[in-house]
Amino acid sequence: MLRTLVLSLFLVTGLASGAAHTGPKPSLSVEIADPYIEMHTGPGRGFPVFNVVPKGETIVVLKQRTDWFKVRDGREREGWVHREQLRLTLGPDRQPLDLPVPSREDFSAHRREIGFMVGDFGGASVINAYFSWAFNPHLSGEIGVSHLLGDASNGQMGTIALTHVVRPDWRIQPFVTIGTGLLRVDPKGTIVQPVDRNDQVAFVGLGAKVYLTQRFIMRGEYKSYVTFTDRDDNQENNEWKLGFAFFF
Repeated sequence: MLRTLVLSLFLVTGLASGAAHTGPKPSLSVEIADPYIEMHTGPGRGFPVFNVVPKGETIVVLKQRTDWFKVRDGREREGWVHREQLRLTLGPDRQPLDLPVPSREDFSAHRREIGFMVGDFGGASVINAYFSWAFNPHLSGEIGVSHLLGDASNGQMGTIALTHVVRPDWRIQPFVTIGTGLLRVDPKGTIVQPVDRNDQVAFVGLGAKVYLTQRFIMRGEYKSYVTFTDRDDNQENNEWKLGFAFFF
């Protein structure tokens, strides 16, 4: 199984590894018709407000990230404004600005992704969180942390991986992944406390991401692991996980 997945990974990567993002859209100067807008330091309500621009002033819309727009005011200060704050904004023709709504196209071009999954790792329950950064629509880097809960032992695992999306233009995006990491196993001792183990792991896998709404996706994956131990033979484990993610 491990050899088959490795061969599949190299075959798919060779077919479509060179795609890149399209260039940025031109900036747009607009007039504020709302009473005021609040500029945040980042694209989210959790980022603090650092500037307020009143009605009648002109701002430049630089780019969009889901429901957030990066803008620049007349004093060259740049920040992020939510769509709700721009609903009355006037374009160059003095008409309300037509703000694009995030769609499935954003799903195929998103750069960052945060998700949580649960599943099974070699008979133990696994809880996983990951963060992914896309280099282009096909290739992304990913870091993950997992907590393992088994009958004989618990464990923690940290991984880094490269993930290749086969068809980023589809609503259901199949992908393959390859990576490595560290596994810490904490055996459950009774009379004598066993020694904790720290081993390196390597894996290959495949899965799919499914577009659900403007920002959310469902993700399922299967991985085949090899654990490199200091004993006579290495260990092989299979893992499957299912969960949800937020992209932006």
